[in-house]
Amino acid sequence: MTTLEACRDVDQQEPLAPLRHLFDLPDGVIYLDGNSLGPLPKATAARVADVVQREWGQGLIRSWNDAGWIDLPQRLGDQFAPWIGAKPGEVVFTDTTSVNLYKVLSAAIRLSQQEFSDPAPRTKVISERSNFPTDLYIAESLCKQHNLELVLIEPEELPACLTTDVAVLLLSHVNYRTGHMHDMTQVTRDAHAQGVLTVWDLAHAAGAVPVDLNAANADYAVGCSYKYLNGGPGAPAFVWVHARHTDKFWQPLSGWFGHAEQFAFTSDYQPAAGIRRYMCGTQPMIALSALQCGLDIFSEAEKYGGMTALRRKSIALTDLFIELVETRCAGYGLGLATPRDIFARGSQVCLTRDDGAGVDGQGSGAYAIVQALIARGVIGDFRKGDGGNGPHKDILRFGFTPLYTRFEDVWNAVEHLRQVLESGEWQKPEFNRIHAVT
Repeated sequence: MTTLEACRDVDQQEPLAPLRHLFDLPDGVIYLDGNSLGPLPKATAARVADVVQREWGQGLIRSWNDAGWIDLPQRLGDQFAPWIGAKPGEVVFTDTTSVNLYKVLSAAIRLSQQEFSDPAPRTKVISERSNFPTDLYIAESLCKQHNLELVLIEPEELPACLTTDVAVLLLSHVNYRTGHMHDMTQVTRDAHAQGVLTVWDLAHAAGAVPVDLNAANADYAVGCSYKYLNGGPGAPAFVWVHARHTDKFWQPLSGWFGHAEQFAFTSDYQPAAGIRRYMCGTQPMIALSALQCGLDIFSEAEKYGGMTALRRKSIALTDLFIELVETRCAGYGLGLATPRDIFARGSQVCLTRDDGAGVDGQGSGAYAIVQALIARGVIGDFRKGDGGNGPHKDILRFGFTPLYTRFEDVWNAVEHLRQVLESGEWQKPEFNRIHAVT
């Protein structure tokens, strides 16, 4: 696929091609940022309008029963469960990723203290230094509450850091900065060998790469739904807990939706059995209904080969992008932060920029290059590094969602990147102006 025509030929034969028509994609835009915010499913606007006008407007409070609002978080969890290797009753969509992480990390720490502390106490929580910051903030908060040490490591240091003084290992299955994907089964096995519980963040994995939580014997997992699941900005997140741990948890955010008898209105909290205890307050029905439209597309994708077909196309898209960047954009200081190994790569490609000054003469110019691409209708995003030349450089990040991304899009995106670099247009002042969201 070294020509635009060849890419178009492949697109015409691609089994997943019909799924693209389920999205409301703007004309003239190549959208490579679905790993930050998925695009709008065509069905969402009508579904939200129906919830607002009919279910809320006409049904009023009766819709908790008549429209099935009360059990929608669990029904959506059951609908999506097979895509992450979960069973019915093990997943619920509720709250945000950060709030759900607080719940399960709290549960894991308490469980470790109660059942896995002999012969010596476990005093550490381990995570990657490049893990998504909100995960580290939540972990830092809980470590302070429980008088534990949060230890941040580089990925290559992981095996040696799994020792008997570690309570919990907190990792993202796919790293948000680099696209590196952990071998969940092997990492979990290594952690369990030392009595360490695992908490997995699936925000950049769920719906994009194969995930099998039960087969991996994982302990806890959370993830968002506004990226690859196309639930909309701020859509409710999900939480999964292995069946062996589910009922060993006292909800640190014990709200009435997690109560065993919600409408008994008792003054004391009695946790519900199973995954429902991981809910807290009243659920956002409009947002959950919008999310259902995104999940319905995954149900439709089962007709076209499911995750096997999605992963095959994801690998082909990212392989092509890497090949085209390295052949057509050679000599402009671009480096590859994402693993070449397809078994260690998520559904994104992250580039670095090793020469050229950026904003105010600082950095790498990566931010300005991304802004110049966005002005051309090629939407990716930028992730800031630590300002050095080490493993945490500035990142130009591009997500490839097999549900709607075409091989033609990949070819055209690289051609725009080549032109931006060759012309130097990224150096214009307007592309070096920092926005609130990068």
